[in-house]
Amino acid sequence: MSKASELRTKTPDELQTMLLDLRKEQFNLRFQRATGQQEGVARIPVVRKEIARVKTVMAERRHSAPEG
Repeated sequence: MSKASELRTKTPDELQTMLLDLRKEQFNLRFQRATGQQEGVARIPVVRKEIARVKTVMAERRHSAPEG
């Protein structure tokens, strides 16, 4: 699990890649739950929170970027 302070040191491309990987993992976990494979379903809320952290850091950067 990444902390927000750790995420703030990453580049925008790294954050985008991380977000894509987390969304793929979330999809796979949801698919496993739907098909009855109960392996790793406890990770679903952890992945959701990590996605939220990454998106928050990305939004912070967007809002703090100089306009013009």
